[in-house]
Amino acid sequence: MTPEKPVEVKMRMSLLSDIKTVEPKNLYLLENLVGQSKRMVEVYKSILKVSQSKATVMLRGETGTGKELIARAVHYNSPRAKRAFIKLNCAALPETLLENELFGHERGAFTGAGELRRGRFELADGGTLFLDEIGDMPLTIQVKLLRVLQETSFERLGGDKTIEVDVRLIAATHRNLEAAIKDGSFREDLYWRLNVVPIILPSLRERKEDIPLLIGYFLDRFNKENRKKIVISSGLINLMMDYNWPGNVRELENCIERLVILTENKTVTLDNIPETIRVYFHDMQAVTLPTAVKKQDSLPIRIENLEKEQIISALEKCGWIQARAAQLLGLTPRQISYKMAKYKV
Repeated sequence: MTPEKPVEVKMRMSLLSDIKTVEPKNLYLLENLVGQSKRMVEVYKSILKVSQSKATVMLRGETGTGKELIARAVHYNSPRAKRAFIKLNCAALPETLLENELFGHERGAFTGAGELRRGRFELADGGTLFLDEIGDMPLTIQVKLLRVLQETSFERLGGDKTIEVDVRLIAATHRNLEAAIKDGSFREDLYWRLNVVPIILPSLRERKEDIPLLIGYFLDRFNKENRKKIVISSGLINLMMDYNWPGNVRELENCIERLVILTENKTVTLDNIPETIRVYFHDMQAVTLPTAVKKQDSLPIRIENLEKEQIISALEKCGWIQARAAQLLGLTPRQISYKMAKYKV
């Protein structure tokens, strides 16, 4: 058997000649966005158009698709670029703390409030506020956010002074907000206030031609950070190209960082992957079938249909708790997450 040849994957700029409307001075504003696929070029065009407006932007896409990077690109390509870019993850805080983070509080507003504290809206005045995971915001806070969007003003907790702000809002979510409206967990009026200019970020499996570029970008970055010269073999790159990456770009980034940090050999192949992360790549191989086999033989397709039915059945039995369903099926949580994304369950 002929040994695998190492492949040097070079990172190229994600934009340049594909977008004729970009001024040369603005190219650096998108330098952290890697990809030349048709879907990503459309995203870049949307960024450049919406950034010059004051419109609220809604970023939609799966976890790990780079929503914060896009939000920053919108801000730093806008007239607000010299003002603050403030971010807040709405899923990371309980309701009471989330309200305080957004609007701040007056001194003495509650026990322990020894000093006045400005919230994220005040800090972002004149700039941009990025609210990540907006779909996880409690209904009571949604009402207050709606009022700020309508009136461009609010009061701090414990205060009666109305504070006027000029803030450009960018919201992001991986959730199906339309379904959330139907089940009553998200306000329809807030949805229409936020969804002025939607930008849909493609999953990595929808732009697989960008995977080599991303591998090259992350490999170059982590080699420099760790003072190494790791090269990835063609066989390993092909495996990564076939894999559907349920964690999207974030998962790929973490994967490359692990390989660079843990690998002693200069060239990483399927045979010399470090023992500590070998299981991860075995899982990747287990859920990846060659594309040629899928097209030429109908048996894998029948197997996939049966597998999808069993996954749905297990999830229904376990109340759609993925960890329990994975245990019932004899899969790892990563495997069931991948298969759910693969079959669009």
